[in-house]
Amino acid sequence: MRIFRIQFVNQGKIYQLFAETVVQADVYGFVEIRNLIFGENTGLVVDPAEERLKSEFSGVSRTLVPMHSVVRIDEVEKRGQSKILELDENANITPFPGNLFPPDKGTKR
Repeated sequence: MRIFRIQFVNQGKIYQLFAETVVQADVYGFVEIRNLIFGENTGLVVDPAEERLKSEFSGVSRTLVPMHSVVRIDEVEKRGQSKILELDENANITPFPGNLFPPDKGTKR
């Protein structure tokens, strides 16, 4: 089984997910991520960050991420910990501008 680690920027944070399938989406400009892999919570220790991601993506069969939000995609040997990382002020990762055409402030319609 192939396992991919995907890191992408979402709302000013870096999401790190693990999935079995990563392909170019049918929707132009998006990466399709399917078969997300989360750890089993059979033990006594539960990671709250991974549980938050698991609940956020519960019921999702596939997710589409804009290509310009993807930081990197790695094929890895085994699954690691899914997590959400805060971007610090000194980070050299800058999200692509969401709105290329800002609204005119001086004109009324």
